[in-house]
Amino acid sequence: MTETAPGTASGTYLIRGAAILGGGAEDLLIREGVIAERGTGLSAEGATVIEAAGLVALPGMVDIHTHLREPGREDAETVETGTRAAALGGYTAVHAMANSNPVADTAGVVEQVHSLGRASGWVDVRPVGAVTVGLAGEQLAELGAMADSRAQVRVFSDDGICVHDPVLMRRALEYVKAFDGVVAQHAQEPRLTAGAQMNEGTVSAVLGLAGWPAVAEESIIARDVLLAQHVGSRLHVCHVSTAGSVEIVRWAKERGINVTAEVTPHHLLLTDELVRSYDPVYKVNPPLRTDADVQALRAGLADGTIDVVGTDHAPHPSEHKECEWAQAAMGMTGLETALSVVQETMIETGLMTWADFARVTSTVPAAIGRVTDQGRPLEAGEPANVILVDPAARWTVDPHKMATMGRNSPFAGRELPGAVVATFFKGHPTVLDGKLNTPYRYAADSSGTGSSN
Repeated sequence: MTETAPGTASGTYLIRGAAILGGGAEDLLIREGVIAERGTGLSAEGATVIEAAGLVALPGMVDIHTHLREPGREDAETVETGTRAAALGGYTAVHAMANSNPVADTAGVVEQVHSLGRASGWVDVRPVGAVTVGLAGEQLAELGAMADSRAQVRVFSDDGICVHDPVLMRRALEYVKAFDGVVAQHAQEPRLTAGAQMNEGTVSAVLGLAGWPAVAEESIIARDVLLAQHVGSRLHVCHVSTAGSVEIVRWAKERGINVTAEVTPHHLLLTDELVRSYDPVYKVNPPLRTDADVQALRAGLADGTIDVVGTDHAPHPSEHKECEWAQAAMGMTGLETALSVVQETMIETGLMTWADFARVTSTVPAAIGRVTDQGRPLEAGEPANVILVDPAARWTVDPHKMATMGRNSPFAGRELPGAVVATFFKGHPTVLDGKLNTPYRYAADSSGTGSSN
């Protein structure tokens, strides 16, 4: 594989012998931004050939939960650095959370983020609009204006802060119905978590750290699924972290309530036992829970109770994490490690197949965000958002070698399986040989309006 020039979807690429969704080896011919053919023994004059024997071909991953920090927190991350990390991690689309500065609570701010994403060209950046003005939880933000903007926002969240007022939450759920939007709730009852530092349990008692009870999450989810049922709206639950939360979501789905839920890679692998080290890299919201919770989350993802994996990629400047536990910021990076962690926790354990992986990391998150040209089947005529993964690769996580500005990876020094070899975004290779290649460049007359752009 060789580096290509920045470009639109004009190139022709022949991926030869990849295991499609982990199945039999086939070829994919990419031309003019779409999958032109799928089959065996394909050929195309002038095509760049990518030998993919031993690699798995998957639809580009879609992250429903990313913090890109820009505007206002460029000391932690920028759209450019965050989307470079996303491309390297196998993503072709990310949803950028609203807790920037200024908050993404107006059409102007979401359009700025949307434009920054298009200028970078590494992945499709879908801004998430705030539910309330300034994330203050007092009055609804300009939901309709953000939905009608060039960014065409369909996901709204105050993530990082819970919409704890039930009246306001009900109004938000009612409002987004008009444009088929979804409210993504950060489930955390603030009065039950005042001063909380980690999961409430045996470890918190031993360490003398204020506990974060599971019921603080579960009570909000229980309330909100009932509100969603009452108004007939879509609800998405961010970063589910407890066994009880899984059961509540399962109960809601059994009753036909329109709820979806996500789990982060770190909650699929790590437990609160790591907090015994007092290393702030393990400080996160919601907190790392017990092994019993981890097993319940894995089972819930495997059986479809939990719909998607969302990274909750949350980079911080080093000075905000390399300090005493009580003063440290909450959050972990995740875009460049998510695929590997899910492979280790779900595929190598036999709980899921690569086809299941595609469902929870691409197809369903794209559907939740109403991103129509992402998460598509790897079939002729479909948009060429494709990744190639080497499932046999093993690598050791070194945060200092990552594209993200954040060095706060909880997997630092850990050996993980699986590596992204290539990422095709709109038919253009943004990653080749596991390294950044060149970004996609939108045509000068492309307006960026419409969910398929």
